[in-house]
Amino acid sequence: MSPTTSVSSIRRSVALVWRSLRSMRTALVLLLLVGLGAVVGSLVPQVGVADARIAQIFRDHPLRARIYDQLGLFDVYGSWWFTILYSLLLVSLVACILPRTRALVRNLLARPAPARDLASMRHYAEVAVGIPPDRAIAHARRVLRRKRFRVSRPNGATALAADKGLAREAGSLVFHWAFLLLLVGVVWGKGTGFSGQAVIVEGETWTEAHASYDGQIREGRFFGEDHSGVQVHVEDFQATYRPTGQPADFVTRATLLDEQGGVLQPVEIRVNHPAEADGVRFYQFGYGWAPVIRVEHDGEPIFDGPVVCQQGDAPEGVSPLQVPWRCVVKLPSLRPQIGIRFELWPDSRGLLSLLETGRAMPMLVAYAPVMTWEAYEGDLRAELVQSVSALDTSAMRKIGSGALGAGETVDLGRGVRVSFRELRQYTVLTVARDRGMWIVLVAAILILLGLLPALYGSRRRVWVSAEAEGPGTVVKVGGFALQRGSRFEEEFSRLVRDLGAVLREGSRDARERVGA
Repeated sequence: MSPTTSVSSIRRSVALVWRSLRSMRTALVLLLLVGLGAVVGSLVPQVGVADARIAQIFRDHPLRARIYDQLGLFDVYGSWWFTILYSLLLVSLVACILPRTRALVRNLLARPAPARDLASMRHYAEVAVGIPPDRAIAHARRVLRRKRFRVSRPNGATALAADKGLAREAGSLVFHWAFLLLLVGVVWGKGTGFSGQAVIVEGETWTEAHASYDGQIREGRFFGEDHSGVQVHVEDFQATYRPTGQPADFVTRATLLDEQGGVLQPVEIRVNHPAEADGVRFYQFGYGWAPVIRVEHDGEPIFDGPVVCQQGDAPEGVSPLQVPWRCVVKLPSLRPQIGIRFELWPDSRGLLSLLETGRAMPMLVAYAPVMTWEAYEGDLRAELVQSVSALDTSAMRKIGSGALGAGETVDLGRGVRVSFRELRQYTVLTVARDRGMWIVLVAAILILLGLLPALYGSRRRVWVSAEAEGPGTVVKVGGFALQRGSRFEEEFSRLVRDLGAVLREGSRDARERVGA
């Protein structure tokens, strides 16, 4: 094959691909594929969001995990195939919209073209009047202009052309351009932003930095690690409930501080009422209990601070308010190592109800909190990937168990004493920065504005000619609609009726002037 033939073949292939991308059908297919990819991303655990579940799949189903990994299903939005589909969708949309935009501009600049044979049109009517053709055309022009038609009348001609409804095409293009802007805004916002969760105990201060998220953060592919450094000092958290036990309000009262610790503003963060500082938003996501535990060995403190407790899944028919909270304290510095598993009952009446009736009562507030505990010694197996709230006892033996109330201390032996000092709450905030949010908002508004004329408008064209016939004039009116033909039939009838009324009034005025 000669070089010329090879270049010609490449050009034909590129032209074929380009013609395919310019098809709206291709854009719809690509949009469907992107949507299916998003569905896969919501069903399969994603990197940075559910790392523990991914590790479990690799452990329990290694073959499936390798296939998913090779296909990029654990990172759908960063995979090569999703990037290609998304890029092709953007190119296809631009390729489809640009020619239509140029055509709309030409239509806006051009004047309506005249027509010759009006009688052959679907909508046609004649009106006989007693005024000259040029005056009849002048009256017809005023009527059409009042009805917001664009009117074109060649100089000296006794005919005119009018059209209406270019807003429909303009609205359709606004919708498509806004949809393209929406896609760009999503890519820009998610690609350069981040989203994570912050767990903050009452009385503590949390700093918005990568290391503070403890792995619970998802950063965009183009994020430059430019965290804000904003600090959140949580004063207290309050949860209120209705008499039925349903949540009424969750509120985190906090103070936002800058990087140097200067006060920015006091805030109350509620569900659907986030706080914002330096482009970072803080949303109320969840809450929990954090008992303050102190562990001493031979009189020396080796652990002292709040421990974040978590809830497991509630059994069927049981409210989460009836389920105890679980947490773990690990003491790897001791020999042998010790791990303590706690089960917290914020309201001790819930535990008493369980012991007496076999069913715990809902625990809405903290009332005489109590913790049951189990202590183990041996190897904590810290080299394994474990949740902070999990205790692997496969290489340990149980050395004791019991109950511990707030303000009480228990002796585990071997010089180890554990104290339950007090009970606090913690708040879980979703922290996010999305620089493309304003782009998405503008795009959403433009989509709605573009839909109105696109759905309810229609393109109509009308032609009027006037011919002298005997002592008077015959005005011929023809027209058709490119969309919504049934509605145009009524509009055309009203147009002819209004035009006839104006022309007959003009004829009457002319006769009165002649008589005078």
